[in-house]
Amino acid sequence: MTGDNRRLDLAFAAAFGALVVLPWYRVKGGFFGFGWLAEMPGKRDLWPGLVQALTGRWPLWPVLLLVALAILVRLTQPPGRRGRALALIGLAGLAWMMAEGVSLGIRGWNWGQLEDIFGKAAGQPAFGAGAVVNALVFTLLIAFGLAERGVLKGDAFVLGAIAVLLLLVATFVFYPIVSMFTGAFQDFDGSFTAEGVLKNLPDPKIWSLACLTGGYCGVAWRTFFLAVCTATGTTLLGLAFALVATRTRFPAKKGLRLLTVLPIITPPFVVGLALTLMLGRSGFVTQWIEVATGWELGRWLYGLTGIWLAQMLSFTPITFLVLIGVVEGISPSMEEASQTLRADQWRTFRKVSLPLMAPGLANAFLIGFIESMADFGNPLVLGGSGGVLSTEIFFAVVGAQNDPARAAVLATVLLCFTLTAFLAQRLWLSGRNFATVTGKGDGGRHAALPSRVGVPVTAVVVVWSAFTLFIYGMILFGGFVKLWGLDHSLTFEHYQRAFSIGWDHGPVWTGVAWNSFWTTMEIALIAAPLTAAVGLLTAWLIVRQKFPGKAAFEFALMMSFAIPGTVIGISYIMAFNLPPVQLTGSALILIFCFVFRNMPVGVRGGVAAMAQIEGSLDEASQSLGATSARTMRKVVLPLLRPAILAALVYSFVRAITSISAVIFLVSAKYNMATAYIVGLVENGQYGVAIAYSSVLIVVMIAVIGGFQLLVGERRLRRPATTPREVTA
Repeated sequence: MTGDNRRLDLAFAAAFGALVVLPWYRVKGGFFGFGWLAEMPGKRDLWPGLVQALTGRWPLWPVLLLVALAILVRLTQPPGRRGRALALIGLAGLAWMMAEGVSLGIRGWNWGQLEDIFGKAAGQPAFGAGAVVNALVFTLLIAFGLAERGVLKGDAFVLGAIAVLLLLVATFVFYPIVSMFTGAFQDFDGSFTAEGVLKNLPDPKIWSLACLTGGYCGVAWRTFFLAVCTATGTTLLGLAFALVATRTRFPAKKGLRLLTVLPIITPPFVVGLALTLMLGRSGFVTQWIEVATGWELGRWLYGLTGIWLAQMLSFTPITFLVLIGVVEGISPSMEEASQTLRADQWRTFRKVSLPLMAPGLANAFLIGFIESMADFGNPLVLGGSGGVLSTEIFFAVVGAQNDPARAAVLATVLLCFTLTAFLAQRLWLSGRNFATVTGKGDGGRHAALPSRVGVPVTAVVVVWSAFTLFIYGMILFGGFVKLWGLDHSLTFEHYQRAFSIGWDHGPVWTGVAWNSFWTTMEIALIAAPLTAAVGLLTAWLIVRQKFPGKAAFEFALMMSFAIPGTVIGISYIMAFNLPPVQLTGSALILIFCFVFRNMPVGVRGGVAAMAQIEGSLDEASQSLGATSARTMRKVVLPLLRPAILAALVYSFVRAITSISAVIFLVSAKYNMATAYIVGLVENGQYGVAIAYSSVLIVVMIAVIGGFQLLVGERRLRRPATTPREVTA
């Protein structure tokens, strides 16, 4: 009971401190600059919530009263009887803050009906640090109240994690999407209408199956076919790389791991441009083939074929990062038992090893499918006349059409495809157990690949690696020539212009790329650990905990990953450009976008890894008196190191290479590298763009290596001891 009171006392201290110290409303110059401390006395919008309420801001009085009521309940009621009251107070506080924030805008009521009922009201700025802290306190009151009532065995850590994640998902996933879709049912004068949706929903350009009779299929079926092909190809290729890296004596395993990461750390348009200059209509490989064979290859690269090839290069590393931990996690004793029963290597691989990889394969396929659906950069460069859903949504919103209703319909179609894949994966894996990591020691070795698998897999990996190296050789070459594709005179001019350093009583960053470079590194290094932490915590809750609405909660997280970055960017602009949450022009909007856009990869990687860790390990820890938080920290996390590394690497590089959402969210103060590179390309400065991309690749490789050293490797087996060690 003492622990219950301590949790509540800390929450009330945070709420009281926020009400009397922190500004209740948004600080325009940035909260973490702390310049508001000097301006606070003379600027009312910077006053804390208590002072705001005492000087006439009546919407804050319910917050003060609810906090006071919660403190009174804490002081007068014992833990066994106050749980319901605390949960209801927290729920009422959150509901009031949401209703007040949505109803009141800068100039007063947001809806005329409210003004007719209550009369005119003074406007209010967006919520600031004080309001955010109190919203979190109300959320924790709900969790702590339910814990005192015995929900989920009274585990306050689990309930608090679920409550906070629900709040974050509601704010940064659902609220932006609802704001965007609301615009689909609004006319230009703000009135509601369904005309646009009814016009676009049955459009043959979306649903036509004329390709079966020699015509062109609608954009929905083109996107679906491309996603299935990409998911299948990347899963098989990622599995091939994982098997070669863990089950063969391939001499360059470390180089192989680095090579698989290269495509994902490259700005998307660079791979498309390299493929165009190599395999396009006027590409040097295309011309060489035509001269050597007399074949007219035409424009085969532009369309679904070229997009598929670029997506294979871009997304195979993601499936590899998911599958490498799964392949390493298979218990060698299972394979040794099979061989002890006289099964050969091929039968052991087919009947034991491969079925145990099913969770990882299903998750890798799902991630490849969703990545293909949401991809924007590759279709924009190589799509030609064969657009996909992501590019069609982009042009429907920012093109000459200016048709938000069509964008909403297309986004709904995309979500339906993603949901179907998600449910199919769940149905396939339901009722199966793939746990191979238990609390028992395991000193065996993994079985080698049978020759009928090892030889073709190694050959595929070598060929694909050579192709990838050739692509990146071209990219690096493009940074050292005057004009890629026309004038191949060697020069360092592009690197000097982008990253030159002067000296004036110290180093001066005089290159044109430095500002966006430092901004990108700062935001990516903040977003990466947050993404990994939130994603893996969510995966632990999904796999290890049972609570109402878990399936809907998991789908809500995947939905943020399924929507194209273009739609995410536009929805964030529409949702966070005005109160109650105003983030545009700040670094926070970029950080939150990256965290909730990339979190599902950490979730799926964590789910795949934890599917192999037997739940009895958690139970053993808790039976010895450890709390859920300690079990998570001391038992689960050390066994999830491959998943942690995958989440860190993916979120970091995606924060640097993302373009579709970032292009809408950058500002003059916070300009990301990819947005700056796009500007260089639009101005025809290809050499500087390639030089900038090359430097980003080198920096990301260095940071990924740092992540590897920081996280370490998962150890599942005791090291073998020599006879001398035993004697000693």
